Amino acid sequence: MSDEVMFARQDELVALNTVDDTVDSQKYLIFMADHLKLGVVAEDVVEILNNQVITYLPMVPDFIRGIINMRGQMVPILDIRARLGLPFKEDDSLVVVINLGDVQLGILVDAVDQMLDIPKANIHPLPANSTQMLVSGMCSLPDGSGTMMVLDSEQLMPND
Repeated sequence: MSDEVMFARQDELVALNTVDDTVDSQKYLIFMADHLKLGVVAEDVVEILNNQVITYLPMVPDFIRGIINMRGQMVPILDIRARLGLPFKEDDSLVVVINLGDVQLGILVDAVDQMLDIPKANIHPLPANSTQMLVSGMCSLPDGSGTMMVLDSEQLMPND
């Protein structure tokens, strides 16, 4: 806790905790895949799981690692590195489970970075000539730690 908050009077605390309601923003969970920072809308995140046993499934795309049993529900696990064409990583212990409409999908990630409230105006669309289907936008992070690419969760799983 910072000294600013620790020694603040009650009226100062209210001022410190006041959020500007006029700014239209959205909360994102930011995670890492290789050296990329990827974000998903925090409302879609169900859970973050560690050390899950992934059961292999035959005859599925290479980027589907398998399934896990999450409290009696079978959740497919997508390797985000493989889906983005990044090099394979042996350690596969961190899964971010998200809602995709009426189904859940686990995304195998390298690390969870942070959760941030980002003004919608700061998220820029990809250039019109971009062929990237999995990313719907990008923004510079307010703390100066890099650029976040917004994952288009609906495009993670192929429709065919």
